[in-house]
Amino acid sequence: MTSETNPAPESGCASALDPFNTSERSRRLAAELNKSCFCITLDRAVMAGAMKTASRDPEFYDAHMVARPHLFSSVPVFLPDSDREAMLAVARAVEETARIPAYRDAVLAWAPGPIRGDFGPIGAMMGYDFHLTDGPPRLIEINTNAGGAFLNAFSARAQKACCAEVEAAKDGALADVFDSAVIAMFESEWRRQRSTGRPQHIAIVDDGPRDQYLYPEFVLAQRLFEANGIDALIADPAELVYADGQLRIGDKSIDLVYNRLVDFALAEPHHAALQQAWLDGATVVTPNPHTHALFADKRNLTLLSDAALLRMVGASEAAINALSTLPHAVLVTSAAAEALWTARKRLFFKPVSGHGGKAVYRGDKLTRTVWANILASDYIAQDLALPGERQIMLDGVAIPRKMDVRL
Repeated sequence: MTSETNPAPESGCASALDPFNTSERSRRLAAELNKSCFCITLDRAVMAGAMKTASRDPEFYDAHMVARPHLFSSVPVFLPDSDREAMLAVARAVEETARIPAYRDAVLAWAPGPIRGDFGPIGAMMGYDFHLTDGPPRLIEINTNAGGAFLNAFSARAQKACCAEVEAAKDGALADVFDSAVIAMFESEWRRQRSTGRPQHIAIVDDGPRDQYLYPEFVLAQRLFEANGIDALIADPAELVYADGQLRIGDKSIDLVYNRLVDFALAEPHHAALQQAWLDGATVVTPNPHTHALFADKRNLTLLSDAALLRMVGASEAAINALSTLPHAVLVTSAAAEALWTARKRLFFKPVSGHGGKAVYRGDKLTRTVWANILASDYIAQDLALPGERQIMLDGVAIPRKMDVRL
């Protein structure tokens, strides 16, 4: 969703247009609404009440949301059904391709030996991030520790219709099944490694969790697990102790870790207990280093955007067609340095193990000093795919805000 500051409700949505029958006309309608609809649809009072109830804390909203005024947009983003279906097709194509042995061998070759082992889980709360364009959505990157879903579920439930288009979107929303789907997903991750049953004790783990911007999401996740009969703790990895084949926090043995760390290989010294418990199969970790290597290592984009290579490894033509919308990506190497520098204005440079938009550069903004640092590090160069925009109203003036969409 877009981020903004209390846009004035100065205009209704553009008058309803005749129903569009084609994906292109639907896309044009969505684009028009994203420019002209300034209705405030988020009922913050309703959302606050729902969060207070779910968290079992009457001070939850005031304590966590008031201090994060830009966490939620007050205006909706309009997305054509055709774009949603196209994004789902890309996600399915990625996951189908990741099951091909030759492809798995290629991407896991980049991973350190110990994290190549597969215990079964495929990664809870996977994130596929897209930029919306005049054409089909463009997959920018894949995240295995994607945040925001628990919070967005409350936003979706607190939308009020201000026009027919919003009413239609509300009718098709999946917010009502979110809770049960999340519990089913974590139970599925458990059974992929343990075959039967469900976890009794879950730890939601991140470095300094109370200091994280999305800490309120951890609390809402914790309460959702507890409401479904699963004990849940929010913990710093320093609290984890691994001994005698058990991962523990205090006197509790942890069955499953919901991993929100950005040390994707769990290689940092203070993550050693968690890494060893995962390597020994003593606890289920989701997402884990193996799923990150298989899906989210940015070098994988150089393979997923290469149709010839996908055919070589045996990808289906349907998957290749869906993945043809990916911005082309290549590894940054000294051999390719001159050509990449020449083409830099149409490229975006990303560190292969980066996260949160850190140390990423648009090619047209590069200096020689930054370029030297890129060449000395592990980077990919990706064709530039600019984000879409959503107009909002600030002080009576319509201004654009960049937006992307996360599945």
